[in-house]
Amino acid sequence: MSTLFANVHVVTMDDERNEHPGGWLLVADGFVQRAGAGTRPDADEVVDLGGAVLTPGLINTHHHLWQNLTRARAQDENLFGWLQALYPVWARIDAEAEYAAARCGLAELALSGCTTVFDHHYLFPNGGNELLEVEIRAARELGVRIVASRGSMDLGESDGGLPPDAVVEDRDDVLAATEDAAKLADSADVQIAVAPCSPFSVTKELMRESAELARKLGLKLHTHLVETVEEEEFALQKFGCTPLQYVEELGWLAEDVWCAHCVHLGEAGVAEFGRHDVGVAHCPSSNMRLGAGIAPVRELLDAGVRVGLGVDGSASNERGDLFLEVKQALLVARARGGPKAMTVRDALRLGTRGSAAVLGRDDIGQLAAGKRADFAVWRTDGLELGGAADPVAGLVFAGPHRVDRLYVGGKEVVRDGHLVRADEGEIAREQRRQAERFAA
Repeated sequence: MSTLFANVHVVTMDDERNEHPGGWLLVADGFVQRAGAGTRPDADEVVDLGGAVLTPGLINTHHHLWQNLTRARAQDENLFGWLQALYPVWARIDAEAEYAAARCGLAELALSGCTTVFDHHYLFPNGGNELLEVEIRAARELGVRIVASRGSMDLGESDGGLPPDAVVEDRDDVLAATEDAAKLADSADVQIAVAPCSPFSVTKELMRESAELARKLGLKLHTHLVETVEEEEFALQKFGCTPLQYVEELGWLAEDVWCAHCVHLGEAGVAEFGRHDVGVAHCPSSNMRLGAGIAPVRELLDAGVRVGLGVDGSASNERGDLFLEVKQALLVARARGGPKAMTVRDALRLGTRGSAAVLGRDDIGQLAAGKRADFAVWRTDGLELGGAADPVAGLVFAGPHRVDRLYVGGKEVVRDGHLVRADEGEIAREQRRQAERFAA
């Protein structure tokens, strides 16, 4: 069955950066057939969107879904202090709490226009992969795509690491669980990545062996890198080199890798990322919340680096709203480099086409023939967009917004600003019930 979405401003994010004011999008069997303006093609069904803006679905390249159980803690700490305060609390996570948190986080993201979510799950107090399995179940129930990761930590406090010994795992157990996790992948809807937490919580051996295993299994690699200045001091003291030198030695500067934050890469690091085609997950709200700084996104883009957006965990960015990160990315780029450092459409591209490239996917992030029909519909008749001559600029500058409609593979996930497949109120109540267990 074919459906024509009509009377809409289509932002395709295709190779030509086409936009179609007063245009249409033709979808069939979960894929985009074509987009355009003028004469409408025939379709089995026509949906009039009343002058809305239609964009590719947003794509989140870095998150920690479980962290919405512990919002607004360690309010005035830097990254290391914040982690030290929260690691003992997170050590109590179990499948019941993870499922509630995942539903909450994925619902928040869907309502902000996000169709694909990467979750960096590196905390497994009881080992195994049960926590991954329940978050995948939550994604399937809500109808969004997920890239779940089998993360890890094996460098505890007693060995000079940051996390308490109680939350680290044995290296061999991690590698075995990672190999098992790869079996959870399910084509385009569920993918798996290998994601050791960070150089200050993972041993050199596990970083290297995780990379080797990921390449053997054909999986992407992810970790945190140079989020704060403290990380460089830690690496120099612990390893006798900078974080960038450390990960290069371990085989982590490669096109199958993307790193979160990268605030303190420096000029040489930016060039190295460009040379090795390493991707970056830019998380502006979290970086500001923790006082980490502002990532050099303009410089990264100019160096040819793939850059996408992430909300990061909802304990260091208490709102899981990816559209807000589109606006934040625009504003922090301008705060760093002036008003011409980034355009509105560049910022929107980071959250769509850019994020897809970071995840190594060319089937999503744009609305072109043969691509998956993942798209968001944004109303333009609200108070905040009145008088905006350019509806796309108005949308970004006035964000965040709750999406009006969201489609994943042509299937409706949000309609009239509400979840189609789940009850938002019930999700919120259960998440709060579980969060109470982590209050003390």
